[in-house]
Amino acid sequence: MSKDQELRQARLVFYENDIQRIEGEIDTFLELSKARCVLLVDRDGHLVTRRGEAMPNQEDTISALIAGSFAATREMARLMGENEFAILFHQGQRDSLQLQLIGDRTLMAILFDGRTNLGMVRFYAQETADRIGKVLEEVLAADRDSGLSEDYGSSAESALDDLL
Repeated sequence: MSKDQELRQARLVFYENDIQRIEGEIDTFLELSKARCVLLVDRDGHLVTRRGEAMPNQEDTISALIAGSFAATREMARLMGENEFAILFHQGQRDSLQLQLIGDRTLMAILFDGRTNLGMVRFYAQETADRIGKVLEEVLAADRDSGLSEDYGSSAESALDDLL
């Protein structure tokens, strides 16, 4: 596999239709579960989408912390003989947060409070994670033309060398 192909495989690329499908699944989840907010984050900590109540000026930071939490927990699981823990739960006095792995590259963070309970969130979250997982599999399987030439990486590298 060329360096350019590796670059394309390393990042998930979402198109508007993909995001609309994912957001539709999340909106249904929010309605059924009565959770406050869902963040969908890639494992590198980049926010893919947010639905539900806004978290002003905090979404990027929380997204990065979610990814970091999963990375730390993955190592703890490995030390305990597990491949990974797929669901993490944090309970506060007012709000709770469930973090759930979808596939091997995406995390779903669910913020909820006393309007619902953990059982409802877990029940509907698993169904939603399965449906979003199918969308993500389709995104990964799609042979989409990025519009970049096969030697884009080396061409860009050469152009930067010439510039500098």
